[in-house]
Amino acid sequence: MASVVVERHEGVLEIILNRPDILNAVNRETIAALAAAVAEAVEGDARVVLLRGAGAHFCAGGDITMFAELIRLPPAERQIALYRIVATLHPLLIRMRYMPKPVVAIVQGAAAGFGLSLVLAADLALAADDAVFTSGYIHLGTSPDGGMTATLPHIVGIKHAAELMLLGDRFDAQRALALGLVNRVVVPAGALDAEAAALAARLAAGPPHAYGRTKALLQATIGDAFDAQLRRETESFAACAATDDFAEGVRAFLEKRRPAFTGEG
Repeated sequence: MASVVVERHEGVLEIILNRPDILNAVNRETIAALAAAVAEAVEGDARVVLLRGAGAHFCAGGDITMFAELIRLPPAERQIALYRIVATLHPLLIRMRYMPKPVVAIVQGAAAGFGLSLVLAADLALAADDAVFTSGYIHLGTSPDGGMTATLPHIVGIKHAAELMLLGDRFDAQRALALGLVNRVVVPAGALDAEAAALAARLAAGPPHAYGRTKALLQATIGDAFDAQLRRETESFAACAATDDFAEGVRAFLEKRRPAFTGEG
């Protein structure tokens, strides 16, 4: 089964994360497939891009089984391995942000970790009323990736961003709306597909050149800071991955217990 599915219809390219049995968590294969789908979106003739998850969830972040394999490595090797994974992830986010076409995230269920980063990287976001969000990284003993440390404070301000990233608490769709992380909350959740289709049709009928230029102007408000922050995030995530706390965070998640972080390693 393909980990990412691409569908095309009437000026719309739909990218679907397709690992519903594990909440569409991403691994190396998924990252490569997602990068290819985003490249197709950039180069193809679709006027709008929809990004969603198959099944009941958007994306639960990184695949914990991938991390479980990596914590068996010595810390230095683990750091290199995680650096390479994150470094392959970030270029696709740059392409998402700078492609001259609207990108719309369609969110239901969990949007955690990298899943939240994807929502933040999209131009617009619709959320079902059952959507649940969390940065989540702190619970694994690592710093964020996916450009979150650039996009989140830009949208919600430093204080709210610090709260969401340092505490890692879950929050619902209504709080996401209040913070400006999503544009609309769809009630009931079952109406999400119809709302997404209507928005996609409206955007697909709009002026492509004006959309592209408007999006470029909006992205310029962050400017080179986004690209530079991705480089910093890659280094920071990899450094955290080499610590004992990261290994403890992964084990605690798998064992469904609270981690006991020590700050060692």
